[in-house]
Amino acid sequence: MAKGAELITEFLVKEKVPYIFGICGHGNVGMLDALYSARDDIKLISPRHEQVAAHMADGYFRIKHEAVATLTSCGPGSANMVMGTALAMTDSSAFLAITANVPTSQFNRGPFQEINRHNQADFANVMRPIVKRSFQPTRVDMLPLALRQSMSTMLSGRPGPVNLDVPFNLFQEEDDVRLESGARAIVNERRSAASPEQVSEAVDMLLASARPALFIGHGVTISEASEELTALAHLLSIPVISSPNGMGCFDMEDPLSLGFIGRNGAYPANQAGRLADLVLAIGARFDDRSSSSWMPGYSWNFPATKLIHVDVDHAELGRNYAPDLPILADARSFLRQILAELERRRPDITAHRAEWLAMIAEWQKEWQTFISPNFSIHAKPIRPERIVADCRAVLDDDAILTFDAGIHHNWFMQFWKARKPQTMLNSWGFSGMGFGPSSALGAKLAAPDRPVISIAGDGGFAMVPHVLCTAVEYNIPVVWVVWNNFAWGAIRDIQYGLFDGREIGTAFYAGPNGEPYNPDFAAWARAAGVEAVTVTRSEDFAAALEHAVKANKPYLLDVHVDADIRPPATGAWELPPIPYKEPVFGKRILQGIDA
Repeated sequence: MAKGAELITEFLVKEKVPYIFGICGHGNVGMLDALYSARDDIKLISPRHEQVAAHMADGYFRIKHEAVATLTSCGPGSANMVMGTALAMTDSSAFLAITANVPTSQFNRGPFQEINRHNQADFANVMRPIVKRSFQPTRVDMLPLALRQSMSTMLSGRPGPVNLDVPFNLFQEEDDVRLESGARAIVNERRSAASPEQVSEAVDMLLASARPALFIGHGVTISEASEELTALAHLLSIPVISSPNGMGCFDMEDPLSLGFIGRNGAYPANQAGRLADLVLAIGARFDDRSSSSWMPGYSWNFPATKLIHVDVDHAELGRNYAPDLPILADARSFLRQILAELERRRPDITAHRAEWLAMIAEWQKEWQTFISPNFSIHAKPIRPERIVADCRAVLDDDAILTFDAGIHHNWFMQFWKARKPQTMLNSWGFSGMGFGPSSALGAKLAAPDRPVISIAGDGGFAMVPHVLCTAVEYNIPVVWVVWNNFAWGAIRDIQYGLFDGREIGTAFYAGPNGEPYNPDFAAWARAAGVEAVTVTRSEDFAAALEHAVKANKPYLLDVHVDADIRPPATGAWELPPIPYKEPVFGKRILQGIDA
């Protein structure tokens, strides 16, 4: 005979889940008791807010590509998971979200914290839009199947979070039941591949192209296809454009790396996207920010430009652009197939690419001439470019950076040079604040020997300051760099740009004279037991960051950054029906070389 909580705990241990991030509640005390008995095999880490638990699990997966679990109580505790779970879902990150619910004997009676307007114990319907699947077993003997299917669903194909909603009584009720036998679920274990005909056609198109470009996304990162991608780019001399979640899969210091694309992309990436005659997109989904809101001529020129689109998720093939060759396949499997076909054919394309590579080199030169002077300027408050430059100078190539949404992220998307995969964790698809400061904790647990630095906006950090407590309680040595510009800077800039500077609700002011206001983040950190300093001079930032990393303890830098310097737009972003702005550097080019 086994209790439901014992079965769940045994399953997590069998699946080699090292951590469960969770917060106590009356609904999950039965599960907590089972975790107490197994504390030598699985560690419970209890942050001060459930949102942080979700982001920690998300960050852990993005670094390790192994899933952990979260545990929340019924009602508000699990409701606090919604944003973090939605963010993980949109960014293809996986964890098992175990939520507690009311006892089955009280279903539909309206007990404490039951949602029952449309169905009894209906919290699973809250989660369903933001998970790959929600399971709600109502008997102990239903747990083994639900657990196995949860883990398999979570890690198969395109990864994503799965919800296991457990009525309170199942944790303590017993049944004569055992877990289902079988191998543990592993991400990338089931790799789909292209047909031989598709591989041959893709190679034909690549070899015939005079101006090809690669566009890579998170699918390449998850598939761990960096080596194969690099080999293909070098073999065929194809420039590489990267989405933020694909950054580092191709060394961004390589001359063939063009950076990010879209409004906050690099000029060479947008130029290549505009003028390419063929784009091979792998594990990328052409969202509005990486496609200049799908407006022709700003980032891409489909259908005039041919498109080969490879993705493990059939729903992404043709979602935003109709591909000339859609391929449902795992990124690494496909790239290995392409490389094998090229090895068989042994083509010589050196002369075929010379003109295209010369164009790209000229665009890169123009862009560097435009941006370079600003990276060496010392100023007070600190110029944003200086933060990016000093982070690159101080941090090793394997350092992990985490980001919220915000103006600070826009600067790093445009100018950061990631040299290895899984070194840049972004709040991208759902763009949730709080992800950066929180996911850093999970990333550090996944990679304890690597420095983890959260570049956090002042607004985003103020949403989850309790991450400081968790870092101290569990000795997780994360460094937070608070990008303190006294504003919701990205949204304030939209007001300035699209509404004639009529700012309201986006800058932080206080006092009778409306002076810029923020809490003293360094004092806040010290109150939580975290070492911290305030940096107001650009000359001091690099040394402060180096010291914080070497300290190997929780550390916070409150860095005052100039809010009036904006990233130069090289594409566009449309918020219909508001008129959009033209690029600051570069211009719209419809297909046909008229640059």
